[in-house]
Order: sequence, then structure tokens, then C-alpha cells
Amino acid sequence: MKKESNKLKENLVNSDFSVKGECAISLILTKLDIINIELSMILDRNVIQMKTGRMKSYESTCKKMKKKGLEKNFSNALEKINDLIGVRAICSYVDDIYRIAEILSEQKDVKIVKVKDYIRDPKSSGYRSLHIIMEIPIGFQGGTQWMKAELQLRTAAMDYWANLDHQLRYKRGRKEAEVIDEELRACSDIIGTLDRKMLEIRKKIDKI
Repeated sequence: MKKESNKLKENLVNSDFSVKGECAISLILTKLDIINIELSMILDRNVIQMKTGRMKSYESTCKKMKKKGLEKNFSNALEKINDLIGVRAICSYVDDIYRIAEILSEQKDVKIVKVKDYIRDPKSSGYRSLHIIMEIPIGFQGGTQWMKAELQLRTAAMDYWANLDHQLRYKRGRKEAEVIDEELRACSDIIGTLDRKMLEIRKKIDKI
């Protein structure tokens, strides 16, 4: 088992996969830049406030595989863990999130594998975000490989909640987390109301 774990770490950290993964992140970030420029010309405002990308760490991958009850090997990680390659974009308004998702779905060099809409159907914890599992082609050493990545699209309010939820819930004990579950869900509802209200205000201004 330890040998398998060491091989998994080697494949995730020091391999062609990690190099291609970084290339995939750069490509997705560039795509988001182009989409932002395109939409800003139409809407006369930026739709993306911030964007980041990262390769999932070996420790986080092992933790997720354990949670899913998966044997720790590289093939399981590639097949079952969708966010080994991850990009997050923070959007101004909720409707901007769906604009970006629609544009990506129409691009010929993007394959949409799955969409998880935690905005219209939040998780029981209160978590809100749009997750797009996609595949994009990476040309490397004379060949092309389709790399799977997860794009998370959120508003600034959703991101604020998610970051604090992570600090308050996952960096504490289980009993401590249970104490604040209800309060965090209530805060998530407030965040959802805020996003809807800000969108309504913007639409009123757009009509003037």
C-alpha cells in the first residue's frame, strides 16, 4: 500500500501529468481572459473580478480518495477525482456565471463532461457555486491529450462564504462544526438573497 501511495505522489507531483496540468490551467485562464474581454465589450463592464488555478496537492488528493473509499493509485485519482486540475473564477453577478458557462459550452476545443449547479440547488451545508467538469486538449511532445479539469464559477459573496466555511468547519473538530451548521446555512441564505438583490439593482440601472 505504501508503494502505491509513493507512486501516486510521484505521478501527481513529478510527472508529465503535472506539467500538462499546469498547461491546462494556463489555457483555461487564457480562455477566461478572452471571454471577459468579449463580454466587457458587449456589456461595458468586467464580468470576472478574479481568477486562480492550482493543481490539487498529494495530501488533499489522498484525503478525498479516503473520503470516497478509493484505493490510492493514480488511475483511480485520474478517473474519480474531477478537480486534480482546478480553476476558480469570481464573477460580478449570478447571470454572468451562466453567460461564461454558455460560451464555454459552445467552444469546439472544450468538452463539457458534467455540470454541477450548486447555485440553483445549494449543498445541504449552504455551499453555492457552479462547477463545470471539462476536458481540454493539451499538445505535448508531439501528441495531444485531453485533460480533465474543474472550473468553479462563483460570485464574490459566494466565495467569501465558502472561504469562511472552510476555515470554520474543516479546520475544527466534527463536534465544533455541527454547532455552527445551522448558522452557516442561514448565512448562505443571506448571501443568496444579497446576490439576487444586487442583480436586480444592476438590471434596473441597465434599463435607465
